[in-house]
Amino acid sequence: MRYYLYVSGAKLDMLYGQIPQKLLKRLAVEAKVDLKVLSVAVQAPRAEATTYDQLDIVEKYLEREFDVSWMTEPRPWFRGDLGLRIAGYGTPAGPTFMTGREGDTVIALIGSAHHLIGQRTALDTIQASHSSLPSLFQLLRDAPDQRQTAIRWSPQDQVLEFSKSLTVPPVYSDFLARLLLHGTVTEEDGRELKVVIGTPLYVAMSDGDQGQGA
Repeated sequence: MRYYLYVSGAKLDMLYGQIPQKLLKRLAVEAKVDLKVLSVAVQAPRAEATTYDQLDIVEKYLEREFDVSWMTEPRPWFRGDLGLRIAGYGTPAGPTFMTGREGDTVIALIGSAHHLIGQRTALDTIQASHSSLPSLFQLLRDAPDQRQTAIRWSPQDQVLEFSKSLTVPPVYSDFLARLLLHGTVTEEDGRELKVVIGTPLYVAMSDGDQGQGA
């Protein structure tokens, strides 16, 4: 069982609705979805399956149809397992930023705070999706501790600086995300870091070493 911190209902609805009907039963079996739910998934309207049953099926579909990679070598869909500093900004209708580091790779995930478990808000109060690069860079520009020269930096430079500014304790988590952008940044000491920016389908607490990824 997973203890979810974030589940993007918008992405889940979009992806689940595109799975061919003839594949649903096979994927449900692979995901070990309960037989009663399996019956619902293949015979009744798709919306009757629970959020977490749908999530299991969508994850199996992505693994089957796409080359889901590890976060240090990202492809269009990638997964990871590390300590994430998670911070929401403004209201639950605003963005959330999650970041962590493994070796020379910095991971930055952007999504809508509405999808953080425990921070639900009425859908009619949400005016925009924040699972995109424009929302991320607006967040970077609005951050009060960013340098005035940040506007001239590359997106990866800005994300790296913003990640360093977060002081909340990391939560060791695993996640599955859609790649938005990746590149490299050379630090002042000449060390080259890879910066991977994505938007998560889900983030869940992991049983891994809580001391890693900080």
